[in-house]
Amino acid sequence: MKVLLAGATGAIGTPLTRALIESGHEVVALTRRRGGAPAGTTELVGDALDHDGLLAAMRGLEVDAVVHQLTALKKSPMRHKDMEATNRLRIEGTANLLAAARAMGARRFVTQSMIFGYGYGDLGAHFHTEADVFGRGGYGRFDPHIAAMRSNEQQVLTAEDIDGIALRYGIFYGAEGDPNMALIRQGKLPVPKGGIMSFVHVEDAAAATVAALEHGRGGEPYNVVDGEPTSWRDFFTAAATHLGAPKPKSVPGWALRPMPVLHSILTGTYRIANTKAEAELGWKPSKPTFREGIAAI
Repeated sequence: MKVLLAGATGAIGTPLTRALIESGHEVVALTRRRGGAPAGTTELVGDALDHDGLLAAMRGLEVDAVVHQLTALKKSPMRHKDMEATNRLRIEGTANLLAAARAMGARRFVTQSMIFGYGYGDLGAHFHTEADVFGRGGYGRFDPHIAAMRSNEQQVLTAEDIDGIALRYGIFYGAEGDPNMALIRQGKLPVPKGGIMSFVHVEDAAAATVAALEHGRGGEPYNVVDGEPTSWRDFFTAAATHLGAPKPKSVPGWALRPMPVLHSILTGTYRIANTKAEAELGWKPSKPTFREGIAAI
């Protein structure tokens, strides 16, 4: 397929570009600056938040599919304001990319979603599946972030004349130049007590995205996580051991409250099941737990 990839240089975009090319797909990389497209792709200069400019840039271009991996997150979000630009990309950016997809004759559209659409904080011992409620508010100042994820998914999954697919990723790790790994090496990344997260190595996330593009059912969401939720303490400790770094220092959870988004991510409980993705996409994480993933760093 000829695929327009928005977000080709991000944490997942870089391995995804490689995975798409290795799978025989032709990649057109949307970038806001000339010369910013990865090697092996065709560059298209445009801004997903500029509706008219985007459509003008794509005039005459035909593609089979669009993959939306755009965020504005250069590092882990700490405060609510850190999510504002990404929220716009999930609402306005998705609408504009869908309009562009129709103009280019695309028949498939895969979008990045996140497991936080199930809620922020302690989600309990229940393993969430795609059958659980997604995008429901009631989380105070987190509601705009949840609403943006809900808007993104609803636009894509209900799009007419396009097979729309949403991938609800867990927390990425293993990206090239991951700043968290640099902090762990330096012994500068403390970890709070508690907190269970569902992770996914970026290479596995990329493989799942290619599988969804090729085999996913239109109108369906898929959880993309590895097979074992784990505590941040175990994750950071294993990473430090692998990197020959000092054991991470502990901090009480309340110390992170001035950074509410980071606090929720590091102290919440997020157990997510990947059963549907494995059954329907023909995908299985090559790093089934964080142990294998960290060993590959």
